Amino acid sequence: MRGWRLEPAYAHLRAEFGTLDAVFALQGERLTQDPKSEVIRVERAGVRYYVKRYGAGVGTPKNWRRHWGRYLRLALLAYLPRPRVKAEWQNLKQFGKWGIPIPEIVACGMERRYGAFWRGALITRELPATEDLATLARRHDPRLSDPVWVAEISQQVATYTRILHAHHFIHNDLKWRNILVDPERRVYFIDCPWGGYWFGPLLAYRIVKDLATLDKVAKQHLSNRQRLRFYLQYRQQKRLTPADKDCIRRIVHFFEDSA
Repeated sequence: MRGWRLEPAYAHLRAEFGTLDAVFALQGERLTQDPKSEVIRVERAGVRYYVKRYGAGVGTPKNWRRHWGRYLRLALLAYLPRPRVKAEWQNLKQFGKWGIPIPEIVACGMERRYGAFWRGALITRELPATEDLATLARRHDPRLSDPVWVAEISQQVATYTRILHAHHFIHNDLKWRNILVDPERRVYFIDCPWGGYWFGPLLAYRIVKDLATLDKVAKQHLSNRQRLRFYLQYRQQKRLTPADKDCIRRIVHFFEDSA
């Protein structure tokens, strides 16, 4: 069983993006690859697209006998209720419904065999001139030293993170590399295959983890005052309560305690 959807606006690319077979035959610039997935970038008529492919031999090592344990894990993962690629496109679409800017989804879908996930793909259109925050941090981009720029980006990231958590949704990979920014200082969230809904005490723990993941890089490049402002923006408050102070302690020491 297979299901594949190409958005009507991209019908002119049906020959290459119109079926899973065509998408898995695409050749392009490989950006990432692991045993479960790969990302390639292709350009058509001056527009670049990111093609993320899962399963069906993606990233297969040549000497498969050395990796039998890895394939056993992949086989077990194939029977999970929601495959990773499906979670990714569903989560991105949900972000869009909540008003969180995301890359435009061009096509997505997957194929099952004998009831188990076999392969799937997600194609998104490139957001021109965007860069992820991790890249800016690695090269010590001067924008990170501009307090006005940092305040604007911080406000957006805080707002979008609060929206997720208000819906009991946890990103689970809220790293700087998964946040894009464009020259107009607009923020976009990308890559969320591990996100999902949580409730009760586990929700509270996961919220701290999301915030701690953001702060892990922030503490290396932002001042304590900027980090505190982000938290207050997230909480929509001007002052800290005792509960906030306790939460901040847990955020700051989260990865130390988890080590």
